[in-house]
Amino acid sequence: MIIGIDLGTTNSLVGIWRDGVSQLIPNPHGSLLTPSAVSVDEDGRLLVGLAARERLLTAPDRTAAAFKRYMGTDREFRLGPRRFRAEELSALVLQSLRGDAEAFLGHDVKEAVITVPAYFNDAQRKATKAAGEIAGLKVERLLNEPTAAALAYGLQEHRAEKKILVLDLGGGTFDVSILEMFEGVMEVRATAGDNFLGGEDFVDAIMDRFVEAVGARAGIPPRSQPSNIHGALRRQAEVVKRALSEAESAQIELVHGADLLRWTITRDEFEALTEPLIRRIRIPIERALRDASLHPDEIGHIVLAGGATRMPLFKRLAVRLFQRLPTAQINPDEVVAIGATVQAGLKMRDAALDDVVMTDVAPFTLGVEAAASRNGQVVATGLFHPIIERNTVIPASRSTRLFTMQDQQKQIRVRIFQGESHQVSDNVKLGELPVFVTPAPAGKQSIEIRFTYDVSGLLEVEVRPSDSEAVERLVIEGNPGVLDDKEIAVRMQALAHLKIHPRDQSENRATLARAERLYAERLGELREAIGRAIGEFRLVLERQDPREVAETRASFTKWLDGVDRSYFS
Repeated sequence: MIIGIDLGTTNSLVGIWRDGVSQLIPNPHGSLLTPSAVSVDEDGRLLVGLAARERLLTAPDRTAAAFKRYMGTDREFRLGPRRFRAEELSALVLQSLRGDAEAFLGHDVKEAVITVPAYFNDAQRKATKAAGEIAGLKVERLLNEPTAAALAYGLQEHRAEKKILVLDLGGGTFDVSILEMFEGVMEVRATAGDNFLGGEDFVDAIMDRFVEAVGARAGIPPRSQPSNIHGALRRQAEVVKRALSEAESAQIELVHGADLLRWTITRDEFEALTEPLIRRIRIPIERALRDASLHPDEIGHIVLAGGATRMPLFKRLAVRLFQRLPTAQINPDEVVAIGATVQAGLKMRDAALDDVVMTDVAPFTLGVEAAASRNGQVVATGLFHPIIERNTVIPASRSTRLFTMQDQQKQIRVRIFQGESHQVSDNVKLGELPVFVTPAPAGKQSIEIRFTYDVSGLLEVEVRPSDSEAVERLVIEGNPGVLDDKEIAVRMQALAHLKIHPRDQSENRATLARAERLYAERLGELREAIGRAIGEFRLVLERQDPREVAETRASFTKWLDGVDRSYFS
């Protein structure tokens, strides 16, 4: 069985394709959404998901979230005494999802399709694949998130010919894809995006305005100066962002020391505040349309994916640009995961999917550094020479030939880049490979460079000198965030020895974490009442009577629901 996983910035989901339908799998709390958060408790045990997210307020120095944004970099997160890379934290989330799937299916799971933002670069895709391997999964396919969303919708009427625009605004990334459906074929025409634009940025905007309006006077520092109070403020800002999707105004109530700070923002103020973000959303949409050579009027369906697309200002932008309402029959939080399960079904060659064919495209231009000469003189260096251009249908294999520029040159250093700028200094370096050639006059020796780009977005480079049959293949080393097989094995072994909180106790741990967060947020008599309730629940847990624990947890949760009126799942 191959599982489909939507590894998200804010939440992640897992599902399967079985009996001709997609089926998403709930976690131990009965929710399809597992928060992409990891925490280390005071006993050294790892918490993943809801319990970890609740500890962002009470134990921010032991908790990490939104680490997906740092896949493919060398950034480390400190959780108590330990340090983790983004792919290790992602691996822990993947392990949790894998555990949920195994509990649901009743057998081991070893293979997965994992979704990634369409605009993830080579290093980010390799880091995601490494996260899957550290979690003990064979990653059968990295699937672009907008393609997954279109796949979820496309199956409903895959015989109809139509052009689909997918707008995927998740917690940390924004992707745009244009796909064409005809006779059971789903062809990606163009993709574009922004890896640092998502729902979290709208939350940041609310936080910054709160600090500017009332927080600074109360001693709350800006986000650029990390503080423990920021965890509570971020949560309140997230609640406000969601509330403004339904209400005309919303209020932040934040306990800071002995003070209760109150601040109200209207929907109009929020939309004015986030206008720069809306302008950034337009740029990838326009690029995708240009690359696909399509006019907005030619788009037949607009599909929304990602929880942040629920914001009225986002929907209005889509209506204003395309003069039609977006399609939203499938929950935007779930649509990417559903598409991942469809792709898992395709990989398993399910009979119900035999007549579905899917193509994808390269999200970035891939090329090498080159120089220009005129009359034997070098006139420009550091130029980007494209080999596979963005939105080329993949898998693809393209080659180019480059010549020596110096007399008696013995070596050509092939430097590989990804991006759209004419200057390599403005693009992302993927790696380099030294190739030796026979010394000769300038321009007499050459090398053939072949790029092969697969459907998971992974690149192989081959270089063949003109005077040799030997082929050099690129192994990218030294790139931030890219782990080799040996490092993956070491980190896999290290994570295997970590103490992970038992799955069957996760509901109790999440309930306690939620109560402790509420205790930190409230003041006065209510705070005292929460403290007493926490103590009583801990006493019940110590008695280890499963029936008593379950009954007490249910009544305690119901009472917390009444206290936590801004609670969001």
